[in-house]
Amino acid sequence: MNTPPSPPGAERADGASVRIGALVPLTRPGWTEAGRHLLAGLELGVGDVNAAGGIAGAPLELVVRDTAADPQRAATAVDELAGLGVAAVVGEYHSVVARAAAARADALALPFLCSSAVLDALTEEPTDWVARLAPPQSHGWRTYADFLLESGHDRIAVAAEPSVYWASGTRILRDHLAPRGGTVVELDLRELGPTGVCDEVVEHRATALLLLVGNPEPAVSIVKAVRRDERLADLLIGAPAGQPEFAAWARLLGDDGAAVPFLRYLPERLGPLGVRVGTALRERLAEAPSFVAFEGYDTITVLADVLRSHGENGADVGHGADVGHGAGRARTAEAWPRVAVEGTRGKIRFSRTPGIGVWQWDRAPIQVVDRDPADPDRFRILHAGGA
Repeated sequence: MNTPPSPPGAERADGASVRIGALVPLTRPGWTEAGRHLLAGLELGVGDVNAAGGIAGAPLELVVRDTAADPQRAATAVDELAGLGVAAVVGEYHSVVARAAAARADALALPFLCSSAVLDALTEEPTDWVARLAPPQSHGWRTYADFLLESGHDRIAVAAEPSVYWASGTRILRDHLAPRGGTVVELDLRELGPTGVCDEVVEHRATALLLLVGNPEPAVSIVKAVRRDERLADLLIGAPAGQPEFAAWARLLGDDGAAVPFLRYLPERLGPLGVRVGTALRERLAEAPSFVAFEGYDTITVLADVLRSHGENGADVGHGADVGHGAGRARTAEAWPRVAVEGTRGKIRFSRTPGIGVWQWDRAPIQVVDRDPADPDRFRILHAGGA
């Protein structure tokens, strides 16, 4: 699966291109809506780069692989893409999948620019081969915990499925809330259905229930059960991982899906680039673009800038896939700390963040938002953090 043909004038006379591998969840059990938005952003970014002349005259070519939220499938795809001579790998939404991809990219000395996954421990050891645009989970979920406290919620229940990502989120919430008088009780969905979750929330006198679960199920069923339980009329339902961001949430839940706060990585106001890209993404997706689509576009913006700067500094980008081999890949990885690119959501720079083993954009914007009960298609900003 590749992007559409490059615009006229982007092709070099020798037909060479700079190939970029893209990891995207496009089939279940992956969050396919997130994958579709991520791919739309990546493709739009590639189209804009090629319309501007590509990389030293060579067009970018996106080589897409569906991860289906499967870590082993992602690792295998990285092996395949490396063999195809890609200059770098980009993308992925699911944290556990991105971690597997990052480990394999590091082992193969292949640059990986992670678009959306937030798990702090994206790699076991520090590496120069991996950079990330999304903020670390610890940063975003602490922001969410602050929102809960400011809203008067200090007795929190989490309905959680087994996952490194969900377990990490629960730990972050507990560690941040406990010193401030908050408590977190875990509800194991291996043992509880939606009705059982409601009963446990009542028993523990929780004032907020956080959905650390897959989307649409069991998230949608739990929301419906809570909304219909008169005992829980005042309960706040939250979804820090962002399930309500996507249009399917509103389609499946209607008014029940409103007033469910979640994390979103957008600034309060987009600048001119963000507005232009947002308009183009809306046309491509036939719906409002999520923050994940903007992450995809910014990924290509950053990588194109890195590859172009190498061309100016002597890297042989003019020979297409040559940048996808040893020396070219090493120069790409060496450039992460020198990135200074205007993205759709602000100036992107990478640095070393304590406790994070990859190059990290540490100023990514963070919001807590929800869907307005008066108009579920409109988002309300409830709390802001980050840049």
